[in-house]
Amino acid sequence: MSLSIKTRKNIYELLVLKVREKIKNYNPETDHKPFHYRLLGRDRYTIFSFIQSMNTTFGMSIWEQISEEIAIGANFKVKRQYQLLGTIDSETEALISKMHYDLRKNDTNSSKPDEINSIRDSIKKGEAVKDPDSIVDVYLNRKGINYFLDITSVKPNIKEFVSLKLKLLRWVALSLSQSENEQVESKIIIPYNPYHPEPYERWTLQGMYDLKNNEILVGEDYWNFIADDNIYEELLDVFSEAGEKIRVELDQKFDEFKNLKD
Repeated sequence: MSLSIKTRKNIYELLVLKVREKIKNYNPETDHKPFHYRLLGRDRYTIFSFIQSMNTTFGMSIWEQISEEIAIGANFKVKRQYQLLGTIDSETEALISKMHYDLRKNDTNSSKPDEINSIRDSIKKGEAVKDPDSIVDVYLNRKGINYFLDITSVKPNIKEFVSLKLKLLRWVALSLSQSENEQVESKIIIPYNPYHPEPYERWTLQGMYDLKNNEILVGEDYWNFIADDNIYEELLDVFSEAGEKIRVELDQKFDEFKNLKD
């Protein structure tokens, strides 16, 4: 199957709405940047700032909303900003810390199935309470498996990758503390590959992530996964259609910036 007419329409309308909101509400930065303005021109710098603000909007909400629309269209249960409740007992916390430490030291390579099984064997039934790592960007139930997905930036640094791995392990434990027999996966999502057409190899961190078992999904692999179909090119087409719709409005906004004085 492909994206349904309804799903395409919802994504298209979401993109147009978000850009129009940015056009309407965006005000150029009030901070005085005399060196930037004289080197680049205030108009160019303000256009750059606008686009950076749009990128922030994508990082904050749009990827999650598009994921939700696609998953709903594929008849999967999905929820954005999912509150994952649970309690990790002290022994399992120690186990997870040891796993994470060994991965950081490169003493072992990640095997996500083994990590999940070890946590399952250790975890004790716990209260359904909030945890510092409680909020999941996208929760997806796909074919009986509960997926906890963290949508991150396309170029996370090493520290971010290290901390994200710990979060993925703790999500597994929190979930299993409520139902130790459920099927659960936790994954890092990178919405597009900035190195295309070269492969995304930034996350090859001495085996910290289980790449063979798709613990990290990048770009096309992710969008096809959440749709359970090859819809990536079709999704790009929806972005193109939305871009054509708001092109004139964007150009008008950029023309306003040209009148700014250094």
